[in-house]
Amino acid sequence: MTTSIFINVPVRDLAAAMAYYKALGFDHNPQFTDETAASIVISDTIYVMLLTHEKFRDFSGTPIPDAKAQIGALYALSRDSREAVDAIADAALAAGGREQRDPQDYGFMYGRAIADLDGHVWEYVYMDMSQFPAG
Repeated sequence: MTTSIFINVPVRDLAAAMAYYKALGFDHNPQFTDETAASIVISDTIYVMLLTHEKFRDFSGTPIPDAKAQIGALYALSRDSREAVDAIADAALAAGGREQRDPQDYGFMYGRAIADLDGHVWEYVYMDMSQFPAG
């Protein structure tokens, strides 16, 4: 079996969260989707599990922090180009996300950070290692 990652995030409105990720170009897997959870397919090895707060509590057993007020993690996804970073970030903003900070441009690396509807921060990053500073 190939190693995969499943990122579980609590969401207040499952339908709205599903629509948000669909607007970014990601599909969901209906086999692992019901009224309490949705499996968002990022790639053949990366999945985001959107879980209602009730469902998330079944797994965590601890209080759910408000991601709009506290950051517990940042999730980064690579893109194939600077333009692809801008395209997904712009789609996220159009779908209701908010820019977490100004875009970062280090020459060899370019990225933008967007908070989703629930405040979970996704960083979209392009790196060109041929431009990495020698040193």
